[in-house]
Amino acid sequence: MSTTSAPPALTHQPVRGFVLILVATLLFAYNDSTNKLLLTDYNAPMVTAIRYIGHTLLMLALVAPFHGREIVRTQRTGLVIVRAISLALGSLLVSLALQRMPVAETTAIVYLCPVLVVALSGPVLKEKVGVTAWIAAVIGFAGVLLIARPGGGLDPWGVVFVLGNVMVGVAYNLLSRVLARTERTMAMLFYSALAGAIGFGIFLPWTMHGVAPSALQITLFIGLGVSAWLGHYCFTQSYRYAPAAFIAPMSYMHLLWAGILGWLIFGHAPEPVAIAGMLLVALAGLLSALRTRRGQRPAQLASEDGLTEKAG
Repeated sequence: MSTTSAPPALTHQPVRGFVLILVATLLFAYNDSTNKLLLTDYNAPMVTAIRYIGHTLLMLALVAPFHGREIVRTQRTGLVIVRAISLALGSLLVSLALQRMPVAETTAIVYLCPVLVVALSGPVLKEKVGVTAWIAAVIGFAGVLLIARPGGGLDPWGVVFVLGNVMVGVAYNLLSRVLARTERTMAMLFYSALAGAIGFGIFLPWTMHGVAPSALQITLFIGLGVSAWLGHYCFTQSYRYAPAAFIAPMSYMHLLWAGILGWLIFGHAPEPVAIAGMLLVALAGLLSALRTRRGQRPAQLASEDGLTEKAG
């Protein structure tokens, strides 16, 4: 499918961009915490399937009536589908990790992804990458080693699953950089939802088991779909209103929200060494986002080559 219509133009409205990224990171942290709560009674494929089915139904009910066929029109359908599949796989991997690990530590390791995206954008996308990007990658990796260190009490399989999410997330974000120049936000969101709904939904007859959901759990399932859709929408839109160098550092508020919710809901406070690792990962992200880019105006900086989005 193809269309000649262009995605919405980028504008310079940093306050709106800040509000959008603030809401997005809070929704992502809520989504992770809700996911972990539901995973105490249900398996990861089932929770992921219900999340994506809800996400798809929301788009069909609330978005399709206003955007019509625009939500299915793409210029590079193959890449859009590959991107959608990578997001669905990332969602499953992070759910498997959350079954075994605290929210804060899981989230911190996931944030190695933006650093790797910046470092790999040179060899993969032929973008200019300076020494700072590689230094940031090393710092971020050191932070992950502190968080997932032997003897740190983290489940080894949980670490494997979250690192798998990071690898899938790198592919997802590199594709996002390419596709954001030609595809509309709603189309990419719809295909992402549909891929997860179909991919996990077909296995529901075998994965749907566990206790009958309570009223609270039904509400949490609904909230899982709403927060996933709204969070990714706010995240993507934030880059259309403010420069990437301004927005990207703000995405690390997700670490703060994850720590607060993990403490309030699960009573888990990260150890000092793990907190040091989280700070190193955040520092690496800040170095990547704030690297000097001379000769570029705000509108250029707002292009999606700075976009690093949560895969899952």
